[in-house]
Amino acid sequence: MSSMIYQPFKNFDFKYKNCFLSGDTFNTPIEELSILPEWLLKLANFSGEEQIKLLDESVRSYNALKVPCNTELSGHFIQPLEEKISAAFANGYAGVSELDEADLFKWIGRFMYSLIYIEMNAAVRLQQLSADGVNMSQGLMHKFGNLHTMIQSIYLDVVFEDFKPWSILVVPLEDQDTPFSFRDEINTLTFSLKLKDFGIIACLQDNGTNKKYHQELLEQIAGSPLSAVQFEELCARFFYSAYLFNRLPEYAIMPVEGAIYIDAMPLKGTLNKALFDHWQHKTYAQVLQDFWKPWGHTLFEIIKDPTKPISYFNPPALPETH
Repeated sequence: MSSMIYQPFKNFDFKYKNCFLSGDTFNTPIEELSILPEWLLKLANFSGEEQIKLLDESVRSYNALKVPCNTELSGHFIQPLEEKISAAFANGYAGVSELDEADLFKWIGRFMYSLIYIEMNAAVRLQQLSADGVNMSQGLMHKFGNLHTMIQSIYLDVVFEDFKPWSILVVPLEDQDTPFSFRDEINTLTFSLKLKDFGIIACLQDNGTNKKYHQELLEQIAGSPLSAVQFEELCARFFYSAYLFNRLPEYAIMPVEGAIYIDAMPLKGTLNKALFDHWQHKTYAQVLQDFWKPWGHTLFEIIKDPTKPISYFNPPALPETH
């Protein structure tokens, strides 16, 4: 593979010396780039002192979440992307639903990968992970590495050959003034965000399978504004199905004359089992309980009827159990 593709997982480059996205591709200085951009904190009425707990149980403020970034990359590529997303967010659902999915993928991907970078740096520093990542799952490294290659589309010409590596959903919300919040699940590369009158759900490395998996419900609710409790239920379904997705997508990655061509290998592979493990209402109900915390639904309530967990969708259009 050509040296034009920076692959930080090859030599575990998470030491805050090189640019998190481009390595040492550019010759301009390195600066610290905030994971949560200022415009978003402003829009959310956040001070930046709000806190997030990392996987190593350490707590950091949003303002303290920074990654090393090359000034040329930041100024010429990341900033214009931020401006595009910022303008869309300012317009709420009307603006965000018009965004190119590829731009949303780059933006969410950069956010998720920046978090991964910080987690990697902390793990190496605390010696929970050796400098070459020996005690980290090869599958995860593979997945994170593929995401990193794909979001180099922020500054390189990356061509996805007749496929999208993501499932991204933008939905309208009934409440016009939904407070900003987000969730992420690094292991499955799943993300959700809500703000104003829109919600976003993204699975960044599933080749569109989660969207297909929930197709019945998505067709049923298409274009209808969701209540707050419905949006969280939809998130719970995607976060759970992303966990059930049992393939590690493989890609043929070919650098050709300044561009990177990415082709998806068939997900079926040699396995003849389904792409998703069996949906279990009981496990799903536990996920749902977490998403529904603000409404105080107990697990007993949610799964009072084990064959029909409660749902705020009518009909519930739940996946079948086996």
